[in-house]
Amino acid sequence: MLDFKNIIANKLKEVTKIDTIEKYIEVPTNSEMGDYSLPCFKLAKEMKKAPQTIALEIKEKLKISENFFSKIEVVNGYLNFFVNNTKIAETVLNEINEKKEKYGSSTIGNGKNIVIDYSSPNIAKPFHIGHLRTTLIGNSLYRIYQYLGYHTIGVNHLGDYGTQFGKMIEAYKMWGNEYNLSEDPINKMVDMYVRINDLCKKDESVLERCRENFRLLENGDEYCTSLWNKFKDLSMVEFNKIYDVLDVKFDSYNGEAFYADKTDEVIDILTKKGKLTESQGAKVVDLEDVGISTPCIIQKANGSTIYATRDLAAIMYRARTYDFYKCLYVVAYEQNLHFKQIFEVAKYLVDEKYVKGLEHVAFGMVSLPSGRMSTRLGNVVKIEDLLNETIEKAKEIIEEKNPELEDKENIAKKIGIGAIIFNTLSTSNIKDQIFDWKTALNFNGETGPYLQYMYVRTNSILEKVGGVPDFSEVDVSKLLDNASINLIKAIYSFGTTVEQAADKNEPYIISRYLINLAQLFSNFYNENKIIGEDEETQKARVYLTYCVNIVLKTGASLLGMQMPNKM
Repeated sequence: MLDFKNIIANKLKEVTKIDTIEKYIEVPTNSEMGDYSLPCFKLAKEMKKAPQTIALEIKEKLKISENFFSKIEVVNGYLNFFVNNTKIAETVLNEINEKKEKYGSSTIGNGKNIVIDYSSPNIAKPFHIGHLRTTLIGNSLYRIYQYLGYHTIGVNHLGDYGTQFGKMIEAYKMWGNEYNLSEDPINKMVDMYVRINDLCKKDESVLERCRENFRLLENGDEYCTSLWNKFKDLSMVEFNKIYDVLDVKFDSYNGEAFYADKTDEVIDILTKKGKLTESQGAKVVDLEDVGISTPCIIQKANGSTIYATRDLAAIMYRARTYDFYKCLYVVAYEQNLHFKQIFEVAKYLVDEKYVKGLEHVAFGMVSLPSGRMSTRLGNVVKIEDLLNETIEKAKEIIEEKNPELEDKENIAKKIGIGAIIFNTLSTSNIKDQIFDWKTALNFNGETGPYLQYMYVRTNSILEKVGGVPDFSEVDVSKLLDNASINLIKAIYSFGTTVEQAADKNEPYIISRYLINLAQLFSNFYNENKIIGEDEETQKARVYLTYCVNIVLKTGASLLGMQMPNKM
């Protein structure tokens, strides 16, 4: 597609002889200041002139065809470029005609592997609302990177190792005959876990038995291993029900246990490189020299490893297996220190190119208005319950708004799940969130249902006119009014928006873009009579509606949302 920013950059390089000038080109927030702008303040020191003088001199020397830009203005040290509206309209409509559902996709990631570690629920515990953001952010990033041509590898690093399994084994030994785990297994395992936790607090000998169970599990004890596999298999059946509803997929389910027998190599390499020191009987890597006051524990005083050691083994395994360009960890910000530590220690274990590709995609906590949760206290909100209740609420709204609608069950599912996904991905990762049904299911606010409603409106228009007009019959000169051009310019920026979302690992950039696009379409719809104008104008406006339809659906799919055709 014609790249207007690139045209400007190349012409500016010719005039200024500054090869890096492209990084200074901005998109003004106020469209009256142009479509692109060069703030010459950033060049004043280098060129030893006043910004206004620089802007005027550059403008004088620039030779850019009016075919691409209608005008270039100098305002207070800014050099502002206004794109030729006819040219951008032709560019966008041509591109969508050629690419259709692939509009905005790219090949920039070809030949590069991206590993994304997300979701990672704990075996024998409920898949609760605390896992929602990692699952949905990770799934969206998986789709975004894939859309840009990268080979993506989704990893579900299951929490399937640790002393809690010693507790679960002990609980089963004590009370297993009281529970039929073939029915509602997660709730029953949670009940067992809460009971054994309470008992461990009261009786130290029970806690010791739990620790011994885990030691036996680590050493491959047949009984303990068979129970661990039972808990894992039962949990995965329940987890997969949630993943199927959310349309979330993974390429690997290698959890902590997978790396347990790979930690010896980590310890061996760090020992040979002289990086391990003793601290209260434990073996640690001191990180004071890189500004981290807390050492990274590699081996506890009793000789066992911790999850940091297993994460380091995972980095080595992923580097060798996937030769990754990036390895993203979609994990709550509470683990900031952990990732700072292991990324530093990884420098001693893998090539520098892999260390550079390690990124912690931190996110804030999610809760309900009633507050936070704890598995130990038994007061978690399960995602399954959240999904079911949201779908039910969506069904109630449909019954009220459109009782004659066909296929209400399926549409309510798309609206309910879409509401949860959009609500989760509508703000920056790092912000804490409270999930509120009233907000998420509002059809008029900046929500998932609003986006779906605007998509359905585009569908309705296309249906009324009998489909999409033949592109050869579309006259772009009928789309030069402000409402149409603003919409076209927003569609033009879709591909750049997807790249920005990947660059910052922030799906919300796409969420905000889609809301803006939907609002611009609403304005276009209100300002222009789409059906019933002269034939040429109608065809052009209907085709622009089709373009919006494509981008709304594609953008929503990158978030993990499905669009209903009616609602």
